[in-house]
Amino acid sequence: MNACYKFLVAAALTVTAVSLAGCGRPFKVETAPGFIELAGQNDYAYRATTPEGVVIGVRVVEDEERADVDFWAKAVTLQMRDVSGYALLSQKDVESRDGTKGKELRFGHDEDKKPYEYVVHLYAAQSRIFVVEAGGTKEQMDRAKASIDWTMKSVKVKCDTIVSPVLASKTCGRWI
Repeated sequence: MNACYKFLVAAALTVTAVSLAGCGRPFKVETAPGFIELAGQNDYAYRATTPEGVVIGVRVVEDEERADVDFWAKAVTLQMRDVSGYALLSQKDVESRDGTKGKELRFGHDEDKKPYEYVVHLYAAQSRIFVVEAGGTKEQMDRAKASIDWTMKSVKVKCDTIVSPVLASKTCGRWI
């Protein structure tokens, strides 16, 4: 093969690889031992569960103009309190695996004399809000705490590909 042909083939493969990268998730998350990833989740970009029903999920909110963690923390708190009947138990600053600053919100709620817990991490990156959440009965959440923490700490929301400085855009950082 001549040099020009090799260059064209290499360029075509690079374009294909970059475009395929845009088809995946705009974040990376690892599934902890004791959880299995669920397929076909319409409202979630990622969702995993334990056999007992503790669920971890990641939702992505396209938010070109308002990628503001404080705004979304307040919105989630109001939604959980006013619509779902949960009380805000605690709020603290957190950091994703890639160093993105975020907020953790912990909520509690009793249902049929059984306490439930819901934990949310919010991150702003790539003109998006990433909502990482886990929930279940308090007892189940306590038993799965190490795996929940491990999964939530595994989340990456920033672009970290070798092409990201050159092609930094909304499709950058998509993992499959």
